[in-house]
Amino acid sequence: MNSYVRYSPDLEQPFPDEEELVRQVVAAMGRANRQVADKHRHGLRDAHAKSHGVLAGELRVQPDLPAHLAQGLFAEPATYPVIVRFSTAPGDLRSDQVPVQRGLAIKVIGVPGARALDDGFTTQDFLLVNHPTLPFGNIAEYAKLQDLLEKQPRQSDQQLQLTGTAARVAAKALTRAGRPLPPAVETLAAANDHILGETFHSMAALRYGDHVAKMSAAPRSANVRALTGSHVDKKAGESALRDLVVDFFAHHSAEYDLRAQLCTDADRMPVEDASVLWPEELSPHQTVAVLHLPAQDAYSDARRHYADDVLSFSPWHALEAHRPLGSIMRSRRAAYPASSDFRHRINGIDPQEPTDIKELPA
Repeated sequence: MNSYVRYSPDLEQPFPDEEELVRQVVAAMGRANRQVADKHRHGLRDAHAKSHGVLAGELRVQPDLPAHLAQGLFAEPATYPVIVRFSTAPGDLRSDQVPVQRGLAIKVIGVPGARALDDGFTTQDFLLVNHPTLPFGNIAEYAKLQDLLEKQPRQSDQQLQLTGTAARVAAKALTRAGRPLPPAVETLAAANDHILGETFHSMAALRYGDHVAKMSAAPRSANVRALTGSHVDKKAGESALRDLVVDFFAHHSAEYDLRAQLCTDADRMPVEDASVLWPEELSPHQTVAVLHLPAQDAYSDARRHYADDVLSFSPWHALEAHRPLGSIMRSRRAAYPASSDFRHRINGIDPQEPTDIKELPA
């Protein structure tokens, strides 16, 4: 039987120069934000700028969860309304033919309980990406990544595609040789598959009530499981992913398992280094809720405007029971509000945090 690590503030060990590193990261993100805003004459997110679908759905907490899983938001069976946004990782509007990481953001609405920050909200956000680890897994390594991200707005889609192709070739060669992938190669070597068939991960850890976990969302219904590994047609155009999402949800519903992987070994499953893959043999992913997305218009103009220009998603929109953990997550406490403030200010739009699913336009 697994012995799950108990949450304690002592699990977090801040870097001695962490505040300065966070300041550097936020400043670099601001410079990249400004480049992109000047390019498009519109403020965008510093990451996951391009959306591919915005959906209303339900998060159905599973009944009869064992005590180690019945924690925080998942303590009791319940159904919550959610807003879901599918996206692409760069902080710019790139062609969907550029194979980069994809995202799934879930905003759970009407969640009671003590907050990680005293923000007055009643939402719980889960921000997930289709890769289980963050190659630059702590704030010191992440600060180095900003040099790469600052260069991206000046690169063409064709340059990024060539870079991705080279990274995938290098990744295959290194894997065959049994050698680890450098963080830059791992970041750039993403495959360009159907977004609805992907499994998405929090990459970094968060508190899970009495315990600590990483979260993931995996295809549950047969129709999205069938899309896993399905390549995006190279002739499908620059908005191929949006078209795939819109076409799918015009006629079909989908379900995903929201899962928790609880920490059982603080050394082999560290909180402070998001680059370390938590071994499933130590702790499997366990389903705690089902994300149900009914058929709908997934990308109306009003819905895109609301999700891209009005809403903000942040791991710190959270219950205290799901407090983000580790240096990467702590950096996001400053980085996300800075990006959101810039985007809303430059676009002249007031941010809103929803209290009712009816606030999402049809």
